Amino acid sequence: NIFEVSPHLINGVMGAIDGCRLALGPCMILHYTLQGLWHPARKVRETYWKIYNNQYIGAQDALVAFYPAMDDDDKNTYQRQELDLIL
Repeated sequence: NIFEVSPHLINGVMGAIDGCRLALGPCMILHYTLQGLWHPARKVRETYWKIYNNQYIGAQDALVAFYPAMDDDDKNTYQRQELDLIL
């Protein structure tokens, strides 16, 4: 459970999530993490942001290709070219 308050359990769960990131790849963990980053409850958001930050530190280059695609608006361009993903 990622919402435990005991420091030993928190470290164990974070280690298990890092192990899953290494075994399954960062894409699978990112899809689950993105759902909780903007949760209405602050305590839930803080936990998911901690997981996301650890994941970002461990797999920065691999996460770029798996960020969700967003539509362009009149002010910003979010389109990614294939060459950007390869480099």
